[in-house]
Amino acid sequence: MTPVRLEIADGVAVLTLDRPRQRNAFTGETGRRLGELYRQLDEDDDVRVLVLTGTPPAFCAGADLTAGADAFAAPTDTEFSASPVNPPAFDLRKPVIAAVNGHAIGIGLTLAMQADIRIVAADAKYAIPQVRRGVVPDALSHWTVPQATGSAAAADILLTGRTFDGAEAVRLGIASRCLPADEVLPAALATARDIAVHTAPMSVALSKRLLWATLRHGFTPEQVGDHETELHHRVMGTADAAEGVRAFVDRRDPRWAARISTDWRELPWE
Repeated sequence: MTPVRLEIADGVAVLTLDRPRQRNAFTGETGRRLGELYRQLDEDDDVRVLVLTGTPPAFCAGADLTAGADAFAAPTDTEFSASPVNPPAFDLRKPVIAAVNGHAIGIGLTLAMQADIRIVAADAKYAIPQVRRGVVPDALSHWTVPQATGSAAAADILLTGRTFDGAEAVRLGIASRCLPADEVLPAALATARDIAVHTAPMSVALSKRLLWATLRHGFTPEQVGDHETELHHRVMGTADAAEGVRAFVDRRDPRWAARISTDWRELPWE
């Protein structure tokens, strides 16, 4: 049994955290498998968008606590990292949508915070409660959460470890939308399929890279302007730049030519 189930259809890869009896509690194997799939799918030109979700009724209930008081025993593995999914979702060149269709607690929520887009269940529970367990928030959440919510809301979330619902998650900036739980995955898939068909893969990859690099490096507006100009030099005059206009004028779905696996070139800030 694998802790992450993979299904691919119509350019969309759905990765499902699949330990329903444990409410998809996160283990080291979950992290390793998710990282492997992220790397594999990032190189697969037939995959345009990734959707991360969980087998109902939870998205991910947090770390597996079956070891009881030893759940957070001192690590003996020299490879231990508080960021157990490598690469994180924001380092992929393809959009990652977190379809948070149930409770997301601890690393369940910090993992979702690495996605580009988050849709949450309205009546589920959300928390990053590590400070209430004697440990510290993980998965780069001291960076992702304040980027999404601002420092004041991040302090509220990370330092109290309190629980909130989907509506508050949207108000805080944790998510873009909250819906009834059974509508979360269909909404995420609809968005993913729209991206897969109507957006140019190279354009999306370049835009995502610049978006996250701006957050990571704190680019000034002038630097962003320079980098946007550099990226325009890469895409203007290409087959996809012509195809995007033709498809729009002809009112048909575009047929994109660029391939991430073979046409990608490193960016100047990387």
